[in-house]
Amino acid sequence: MNKMFLLDAYALIYRAYYAFIKNPRINSKGLNTSAIMGFVNTLNEVMTKENPTHLGVAFDPSGPTFRHIEFPEYKAQREACPEDIKTAVPIIKKILEAYRIPVLEVEGFEADDVIGTLATKAGMSGIETYMLTPDKDYGQLVGNNVYMYRPRHNGGYEVMGTQEVIEKYGIDNTSQVIDLLGLMGDASDNIPGCPGVGEKTAVKLIKEFGSIESLLLNTDKLKGAQKKKVEENAELIRMSKYLATIKTDVPIELDLDALQVKDANQQELEKLFEELEFKTFAKRILKKDKQEQKKQNLQLDLFADFPTEGKEEAEFSSFETIKTINHEYKLLENEEEIKQLCDYFLTNEILSLDTETTSLSPIDAELVGLSFSVKENEAFYVPVPADQDEARKIVDLLRPVYENEKILKVGQNLKYDYEVLMKYGVRLAGKMFDTMLAHYVIQPELRHNMDYLAEIYLNYKTIHIDELIGPKGKNQKNMRDLRPQDVYEYAAEDADVTLKLKNKLEGELKKYGAEELFYNIEMPLMPVLAEMEMNGVTIDTQSLADTSDVLTKRMEEVEKEIYELAGAPFNIASPRQVGEVLFDKLQIVEKAKKTKTGQYVTNEEVLQSLKGKHKIVEAILEHRGLKKLLGTYIDALPKLINARTGHIHTSFNQATTATGRLSSSDPNLQNIPVRGEEGKEIRKAFIPEPGCLFFSADYSQIELRVMAHLSGDENMIEAFREGHDIHAATAAKIYKEEMENVTRDQRTKAKRANFGIIYGITIFGLAERLEISRDEAKMLIEGYFETFPKVKEYMEKAKEQARNQGYVETQFHRRRYLADINSANATVRGFAERNAINAPIQGTAADIIKVAMIRIYNRFRAEGIRSKMILQVHDELNFSVYPEEKEKVEQIVLEEMQNAFPMQVPLVADCGWGNNWLEAH
Repeated sequence: MNKMFLLDAYALIYRAYYAFIKNPRINSKGLNTSAIMGFVNTLNEVMTKENPTHLGVAFDPSGPTFRHIEFPEYKAQREACPEDIKTAVPIIKKILEAYRIPVLEVEGFEADDVIGTLATKAGMSGIETYMLTPDKDYGQLVGNNVYMYRPRHNGGYEVMGTQEVIEKYGIDNTSQVIDLLGLMGDASDNIPGCPGVGEKTAVKLIKEFGSIESLLLNTDKLKGAQKKKVEENAELIRMSKYLATIKTDVPIELDLDALQVKDANQQELEKLFEELEFKTFAKRILKKDKQEQKKQNLQLDLFADFPTEGKEEAEFSSFETIKTINHEYKLLENEEEIKQLCDYFLTNEILSLDTETTSLSPIDAELVGLSFSVKENEAFYVPVPADQDEARKIVDLLRPVYENEKILKVGQNLKYDYEVLMKYGVRLAGKMFDTMLAHYVIQPELRHNMDYLAEIYLNYKTIHIDELIGPKGKNQKNMRDLRPQDVYEYAAEDADVTLKLKNKLEGELKKYGAEELFYNIEMPLMPVLAEMEMNGVTIDTQSLADTSDVLTKRMEEVEKEIYELAGAPFNIASPRQVGEVLFDKLQIVEKAKKTKTGQYVTNEEVLQSLKGKHKIVEAILEHRGLKKLLGTYIDALPKLINARTGHIHTSFNQATTATGRLSSSDPNLQNIPVRGEEGKEIRKAFIPEPGCLFFSADYSQIELRVMAHLSGDENMIEAFREGHDIHAATAAKIYKEEMENVTRDQRTKAKRANFGIIYGITIFGLAERLEISRDEAKMLIEGYFETFPKVKEYMEKAKEQARNQGYVETQFHRRRYLADINSANATVRGFAERNAINAPIQGTAADIIKVAMIRIYNRFRAEGIRSKMILQVHDELNFSVYPEEKEKVEQIVLEEMQNAFPMQVPLVADCGWGNNWLEAH
């Protein structure tokens, strides 16, 4: 049976683009591939899951359509098409050409009309036809053999036939979707509808009168204001219906031969995916197609005399591989060879190194092998036995080169190798070059893994780990399970490729002005983080168990309270049931926000805005908070304690954030609540080593101090130099009060303004956050800029700098690239402008604490301090300190934090001591 899919290109492209707006997919050439990736993913999903026999993709033509001619205001309010979408469309059309899928476009008509015409013709011919689009307008076309295939908000698709459309809109037949749109209008297309008529009223009127035409003939049956609205806007309603009507008579033929699904042009697709750097797509889509082709070829060979499979062609034919380059990789297995190798390395000034292990966690990993390279296309692999005494003997043979101060050590994610070698009693010494970190400071928002870097810098495709140990899952092997002969080329290649990348990236660091940042901050920080991770932190499990009991009991009490307020039990964890209770049963607001699938929105943001409407809202928020706290920290932390060390070893991620801030994972300590009793209970469980004290030091308002320095604003600088409470000082100036007369409320509002301005907060945003009127929010922001005029100047200069050069940078020359800063689309441009203002502030603050950490670490080592730095969380450093070193540690930490970077205002660090994190901070 024939099965046709017709795709609304622009609707899907826009949807994909905005889905990635906060985290766009940018490739190494600076191309935003979000829209292309999203569209191709949707296309591939449909082709794989639905197996259509016929497929076409409709695009809007350039130039006006008949609707624009009839009604010039049609879509006039729409933002200009983002430049990244304009760039993406020709590439998507090339991809469709490679897939041999026809592009459907008719001058003067929108994609909706083209799809409407073809779907109607196909349906009448008995072809099962699906219109793939998120737009509700298509509901009017649903009928015999014609369905809507709508992407769901949270993934997947919903198929809507006649019955589903009728039930969704509460109408009698699908053609009434046009009447609904004609009455209620469509803001996205600037279809005006009847002023004052929303969806509920429109449904009611269409149920009563059947159509807009019938309604307009029977306005005498309406009453009061409604009668007046409809009669006064009769022409506008007729025009709105006309605009909302999708044409089904566009001059285009239903050419089933052209629309029939054909085999893709594999070579062209491969080339396009390579250029776009769509590695996952290439693996998933092309490999699948090749396997299918291979299967077909084998079937053809069944009657041959000597059927052979032959070798599968290279997945990326234009890349070099280990099979196409001249290389000399050696496996060394006896002690004498290893000693000679060490002597050879000691005659060189550089060593590229890698470790093969049994685990991704350095704390649990055991060495399986060691690989090295000192010149391109030459590498060595030394296997390490499972017996730990024998393993240490092998490592000791190579200790002289690892610990040699004069040899530059090169690695990819060198922190991992540093930690694994620490477990074997070796401390890597000398200058170091991490290719992952080098690429991170050059292009912070791209990927930094070795396979990706090899492809974009070396045009080389590496051997992938799953080729050795198999795909992820219960049957995946461990590196220990493989013979050295099976591993050595893979391992040696890693060391060789890393050396080649280092030789490329050195020039890139210079080109991008990132040498100082890389050599003076990121590389010296790596060993600091490695040792913090290996040190780990001690957890008081009894304290957490007690807290778990208390919070679980409190959660049960809140649960009972919620049930009483609701009048019956329900699943508090179900957003759908929460929505039904709040908005259907209790009706706490008249018009509740819904998702595209018609489900009520009950997320944190929505519930926070409804707190004053009913007691149950606050109770639900408290219940959610307690549940999250228990699941994420209270009950989870004890399970993360390493059985061997008795500590929790979080991972500090150095190459993750675009701003330069560190993040942490397993567990994520950056998200521990700072305020509230619950946050306190978690901090109470973090304790120092036995016999030690917990010491905490954190920067006071570092981002505001950086803002004062960058802007050079005299009023802000004076407030900090005089040691005033900056929020009270801001409130005093905005409200024109003496500082001692500033109220708590005024200070709170000034504080929100202080921090909000850094993040580019709008009048609307500040009004919502402070629960004040927009007029008061406007007064606050205007008062703020009157008080600190140079802050406003700084913000404008930051945006201008970004517009001129495409990036902004911190005081340490860490760049944040802003591809959308000149976008004609206000939403996209606004997001980039906020980053232009904030990135230099947040990034400079991040760089300052990194400098402080390096200096403290070096001082501790130079002065023989045994106490340890154990945690970094935002602007705070935490230590486990021997009592006899208390005064010395405090002196070193405060000196180095407060002198990390000279500014126009003092850097101030507060500190505290205790038996746990809570007492110390």
